[in-house]
Amino acid sequence: MVALLESDAVVELIADGVHLHPAVLAASARALGAGRTLLVTDAMAGAGMPDGAYSLGDREVTVEAGVARKADGTIAGSTLTLADAVRFAVTVAGIPLQAAVAAATSVPAGLLGLDGVGALRPGSQADVALLSADLRPVGVLFRGRWARSLPAGGGRAPR
Repeated sequence: MVALLESDAVVELIADGVHLHPAVLAASARALGAGRTLLVTDAMAGAGMPDGAYSLGDREVTVEAGVARKADGTIAGSTLTLADAVRFAVTVAGIPLQAAVAAATSVPAGLLGLDGVGALRPGSQADVALLSADLRPVGVLFRGRWARSLPAGGGRAPR
């Protein structure tokens, strides 16, 4: 919480409802404001995959009900995708869509000094995740070309 008081701090938030309660996510994003909120996944090998056993470095992790835990029960990364983080931030935590998208795209790109990444403007890379009205991935534009399909369960790109 100290980071909320530092005017130049950018805070990484895992928007999965496991690492942070939706109210904490919403309050943090509101207190930080645009440009200081960054959505991250902390994803491990089980991200976007079914429940089961996965590796996290040299440790075995069990994913159950979408939550990754070590044998002692502690959280071990997440199974969150960035699209899921944006959807959760908007639909559950009530963060405005534009702010959630920026927190997943232009804010991290800007922190890394990546010009031409994370924003749609002339001269930028044409990498775009197309989301449905309910914020689920339906297509990916990669380097200006539609990907043929998304990973399992992701649907197909427009033609």
